[in-house]
Amino acid sequence: QVQLVESGGGSVQAGGSLRLSCAASGYTGSIYCMRWFRQAPGKEREGVATIVRNSGITYYSDSVKGRFTISQDNAKNTVTLQMNSLKPDDSAMYYCAATRAGRWCGSDISAYYWGQGTQVTVSS
Repeated sequence: QVQLVESGGGSVQAGGSLRLSCAASGYTGSIYCMRWFRQAPGKEREGVATIVRNSGITYYSDSVKGRFTISQDNAKNTVTLQMNSLKPDDSAMYYCAATRAGRWCGSDISAYYWGQGTQVTVSS
């Protein structure tokens, strides 16, 4: 089992920045990748950033590329999402996710452990 706890959400004006953190505990050695997803009311959950644990390779959705940066500290079992140039469309509940043992870093939400989420609100 892996437990994930997010922190760092809040409210900010458009153009501002926020930094989200996710602390992982438990059987973290089994994690292949960690991702940040977001979900706004009435919309599907969207993966916005991915980091492969062993290699540090990162991937971003087109909607956040160039504005968001995902990073990790494996020694501390934390993953951070630095969000710059925020837009009102970035408003959503943000979730940290980590792959279950033996699972690939794909779109199947059952492949992940999930945090409880942290709210990000961007006002215009």
